[in-house]
Amino acid sequence: MAGSDIEHFEVIIVGAGVSGIGAACHLRRQCLDRTFTILEGRDAIGGTWDLFRYPGIRSDSDMHTFGYNFKPWLNPKSIADGPAIRAYVHEAAAEHAIGPHIQFRQRVAGAAWSSADARWTVEVEDAESGTRRRLSCGFLFMCAGYYSYDQPHRPDFSGIEQFQGPVIHPQHWPEGLDYSGKRIAVIGSGATAMTLVPAMAEQAAKVTMIQRSPTYVVSRPDRDAIANGLRKVLPERLAYAITRWKNVLMQHYFYHRTRVAPERIKAKLLAQVRKHLGAGYDVDSHFTPSYYPWDERLCLIPNADLFKAINGGRAEVVTDGITGITANGVQLESGRHVDADILVTATGLTLEVLGGVKFEVDGEPVHFPDTLNYKGMMYSGVPNLASVFGYVNASWTLRADLTAEYVCQVLNRMQELGMRQCVPKLREDDGEMGIQPWIVGFAPGYIARAMHRFPKQGDRDPWRNTQNYLQDRKMVRRGTLEDGALTFSNPVPGESEAAAPPSPGESTREAA
Repeated sequence: MAGSDIEHFEVIIVGAGVSGIGAACHLRRQCLDRTFTILEGRDAIGGTWDLFRYPGIRSDSDMHTFGYNFKPWLNPKSIADGPAIRAYVHEAAAEHAIGPHIQFRQRVAGAAWSSADARWTVEVEDAESGTRRRLSCGFLFMCAGYYSYDQPHRPDFSGIEQFQGPVIHPQHWPEGLDYSGKRIAVIGSGATAMTLVPAMAEQAAKVTMIQRSPTYVVSRPDRDAIANGLRKVLPERLAYAITRWKNVLMQHYFYHRTRVAPERIKAKLLAQVRKHLGAGYDVDSHFTPSYYPWDERLCLIPNADLFKAINGGRAEVVTDGITGITANGVQLESGRHVDADILVTATGLTLEVLGGVKFEVDGEPVHFPDTLNYKGMMYSGVPNLASVFGYVNASWTLRADLTAEYVCQVLNRMQELGMRQCVPKLREDDGEMGIQPWIVGFAPGYIARAMHRFPKQGDRDPWRNTQNYLQDRKMVRRGTLEDGALTFSNPVPGESEAAAPPSPGESTREAA
């Protein structure tokens, strides 16, 4: 049971990145009377956009959909660099007076729910001193991202210990690294590698990107001409809303086309690559994956920068297996040796379930693979807990905004009903559902390696993890909270009758 000496908040948010700051802003807008704090394990806000400092760090989504729904993106670049995104998150925090609510260098180690007390007791470790303390809250909102900040994915490359130069993972980029005039080998073919290669090629002698297999690449301008034009003639919020909807619908349409006409979309993507690289380039070997578009995430390259670096001879893509690392480079299965002074292992992330926190409910450990996801936000049998996990086929923040809105609705409804507990529970006919992994139809390595540790999803609402913003938006904005699965209980001591349930569709609404 929670002791009276433990500091209590109505809501604890874990993480002060894009999702956590957004969640706090939504609380300030829709649940202004609630006490809350944000626990952040690092010493700064921004999450990914503060952690990653490698050359060229930028978004791979347009900022009109990656930005918050309540704060227009005003920078003329819609594909923005890391510092611009970090500044945007700081601005949102300042505009909603979030700073005083953040506790830095506080890592959440565990959380235990007590139905008797209707609260979570959260064990927090000071990242500097290692000392631990406990806080409590009525609702726990996990916004800790989806990967380990401390442990990136590092494949075991034979002989890597003998490499004589720096070996760097982009997640832990050393400040002030001088790579001018150096030969650089970048292992990987994802968004990080394709950002690093053209950025480093501006100063390096040569950058070689070594990939085991190709990835789909699409080039787009880093400025949205329509967005910048609309801002000249319309109020900022209206121009932002129009651009945001334009991009949401375009993303939705394109993703749908990859599902129903994959060969046609594949041909169009490869034709664009051939146009940029010329007839003599081996697009089949280096830019033609074995899977269809959006079976794995597409890589966006702004203004064709990677293609320009290749055409200029400053960068090269090599598709081959690696037999080992030597003292001065990378040995490939074909027999070729790639000489290198610096080795960059852009080999991906290590996924983490709810920030790696250990949870208990009434003394029993929570094993998340045994739970079912509820609306992509909550978990069967786990009270007063929600988390943000963005879309794999669209901008992360679209889902983060909807999740925060939904949490605010739940908090307000509990208050109206005089209840202290809400928990998703399987209905009588839900036992016949087909069970699927947390993510289906999307299988990059970092997802495939971790799905066994994630909750499952069902084949019917509200247990599906749809990965569909338009469906989720309708559910949050127009759906009813009382759906027979989300149950409200545990009355506030002294409360009598609960308020009547709302009419279907009653909910808080906001711009897209």
